[in-house]
Amino acid sequence: MATKVLDSHALLTFFQDEAGAEEVEKLLARAEAGTHRLLLCVVNWGEVYYSTMRKISRGAAEEKAREIASLPIELVPVGADLELVRQAAAYKASGKLAYADAFAAALAKLSNAELVTGDADFKAIEDEIRIRWLR
Repeated sequence: MATKVLDSHALLTFFQDEAGAEEVEKLLARAEAGTHRLLLCVVNWGEVYYSTMRKISRGAAEEKAREIASLPIELVPVGADLELVRQAAAYKASGKLAYADAFAAALAKLSNAELVTGDADFKAIEDEIRIRWLR
């Protein structure tokens, strides 16, 4: 079973029905069918939440949280997973990624998964992890 990591850009693309939303929708359907496993780091969940709250409202952010919970996406906690935090910190220290993005990249790397994104900032590390670019 193929494992994919969604970053906040991928989810926001889906929710806002932007270019690339259809591709995320197909991945969600495959996850629902059991042919793909979709992961989302809780840090990236938080990025979707705060972005929605800032742009719209707290109520809209709560609605997005409920929508995410209804999707076939596994939330990955950070908790005491120091390996995940260490890898994210290394990406952040390199100056290549924002901190939340670093967690998506670290999760993809440590899970040997493909990162699904349309965020051009990840081009800086596309030689380190597999990336599925939304178009």
